[in-house]
Amino acid sequence: MTTTPRIWKAALLVIGDEILSGRTQDKNIAQVASWLGVQGIRLAEVRVVADDTAAIVEAVNALRARNDYLFTTGGIGPTHDDITVDAVAEALGVEVVIHPEARAILERYYETRGGLNEARLRMARVPDGAELIPNRMSGAPGIQIGNVFLMAGVPSITAGMLDALTGALEGGLPLLSQTVGSWAAESEVADLLRETERAHDGCVIGSYPFFREGKVGANFVVRSVDAAKLEDCCEALVIGLRALGREAVPGGV
Repeated sequence: MTTTPRIWKAALLVIGDEILSGRTQDKNIAQVASWLGVQGIRLAEVRVVADDTAAIVEAVNALRARNDYLFTTGGIGPTHDDITVDAVAEALGVEVVIHPEARAILERYYETRGGLNEARLRMARVPDGAELIPNRMSGAPGIQIGNVFLMAGVPSITAGMLDALTGALEGGLPLLSQTVGSWAAESEVADLLRETERAHDGCVIGSYPFFREGKVGANFVVRSVDAAKLEDCCEALVIGLRALGREAVPGGV
């Protein structure tokens, strides 16, 4: 009897007024999604909320309950509006404490940078019971408590925290993908896409249209955790497109 591999899922909660106002363009969604894929974990949903405690609490409890993992970005810095730690602690029903290891890390980091003041000490605050995620770039660590991972909003720092977590989370098989492109309108090949996906269990086909050089086309991305099934599905899609008199370009247009 064949068993379908378990699909591990994660959510990303992007926190910050600057994202919602448009002052800052979020770059973490793509890098978190890519990193999760390598870990064998699917990014199932993303939510963006303001620096508002009630909104963060509601989102944290909803997202952590229906996903294996929840990642947050933003709001763990030294200023008064960095409220993510407090909100997550409230969501989990625990107190906020100074983590002794985080304090020691910050003391060492700021020893030649003016010392550890009250604002900088805020970055040692964690929900009680939390563990630290190393941050080799700026000293201030990320935070893990249960299935919730609190990371910086600055993409380069987030990348370092993700690197520190590489291989540490339980996941399934990495999601593989291949692209087949065609100068065809989606509506002209919709039946073919549906039938090809239906005939290849374990594969999903996404269609991404474009308009270039005055012509309409689309790239069809086939995804699967099984390399052999992926190859078979892509081959069938190429054959089907050509049978309809449409160009099929492995690798995409």
